[in-house]
Amino acid sequence: MDLILVKYLHILSSTLLFGTGIGTAFYLFFTSRTRDARLVAAVARLVVIADWIFTATTIVFQPASGLYLAHRMGVPLATPWLFWSLVLFVIAAACWLPVVWLQMRLRDIAKAAAEQGTELPPRYAAHLGAWTALGVPALLSFLAIFYLMVAKQVPWLDG
Repeated sequence: MDLILVKYLHILSSTLLFGTGIGTAFYLFFTSRTRDARLVAAVARLVVIADWIFTATTIVFQPASGLYLAHRMGVPLATPWLFWSLVLFVIAAACWLPVVWLQMRLRDIAKAAAEQGTELPPRYAAHLGAWTALGVPALLSFLAIFYLMVAKQVPWLDG
């Protein structure tokens, strides 16, 4: 496959991954603050769908295309900026797996409350807190990866 095309798809995929993550997090977080079970249920349903369509596909494509590019460009995996990018990606992906489960729980809890005409129960807030806590290291990991991909140096190693 043409190197330029793979680079383009790699960047496009990272944009979809990051954009979907930050966008869905924004909407779910701030919609949840309204405590309107019907509104939260609708938004959470769409967040779960977006996560499966965009995040699940790009979280697979990113390392595959990145490893392909490194191989084609002759960049060893032990190169510090690439090595740390991979470590940070694993951290972000490890955060994402429970986030998906939490989003499905948030969706289901909000849907049940909306159908019963009740407020969101306390367990919704507990799940939202865990979801938010996992989102922070994932966000920071992706921001660091973007830096490493552009700078091609590791500031915490380069002094």
